[in-house]
Amino acid sequence: MRRPVLLSLLAATTALGLAFAMPSRAAEEAVVIPAPAMDAAPGNGIQTAVIAGGCFWGVQGVFQHTAGVVNAVSGYAGGTKATADYQTVSSGRTGHAESVEIKYDPKKISYGKILQIYFSVVHDPTQLNRQGPDTGPQYRSAIFTTSDEQKKVAEAYIAQLNGAKVFSKPIVTKVGALEAFYPAEAYHQDYLTLHPNQPYIAYNDLPKVENLKKLFADNYIEKPTLVSASKATN
Repeated sequence: MRRPVLLSLLAATTALGLAFAMPSRAAEEAVVIPAPAMDAAPGNGIQTAVIAGGCFWGVQGVFQHTAGVVNAVSGYAGGTKATADYQTVSSGRTGHAESVEIKYDPKKISYGKILQIYFSVVHDPTQLNRQGPDTGPQYRSAIFTTSDEQKKVAEAYIAQLNGAKVFSKPIVTKVGALEAFYPAEAYHQDYLTLHPNQPYIAYNDLPKVENLKKLFADNYIEKPTLVSASKATN
């Protein structure tokens, strides 16, 4: 568990703090993958996708730089409301995964494109109950679907990628219906943008945003869509 330590040292990133924050390698590397053969039909109005792929700081940060995303909120999915807080989720015994709720305009970005970015630059879907330096079921790879169509698209895409042997190991991402999403504490929101020099962010998460810019140039936006800005306009 690296973040309870890092958060306490955030005000002073000493050499000791840096040593704790810097694993032997960056958490994940981008993989060039094909677009999904099956995609959700364009809908009317804002749609919702909920995904989990390790530390939600980086997941949120990537989608805040993705065109068509109206809002991306860090939070918890897979457990109950009573246990939806950072300290309890960090125990790994709540059923929750650190997740991100993505509100998007289907006329600007499709559900399938969101999944392509998720599998390509956001995380390594072959890692079971971990991502890079972070271990435990709260860091698992999971897609929480909000409709039968999303479930079909997600499962078909995983089968497509496994069949094409895009990754060196099978994808372990679990697909299941979303029961509820609980936003995380305020200090977790917009974390990548607010703390770009924090060692964990600089080493593990900023490269994901750069990979988004490189591999998905048509979907990349320079100015992030922040939770704080969304609240200010509501």
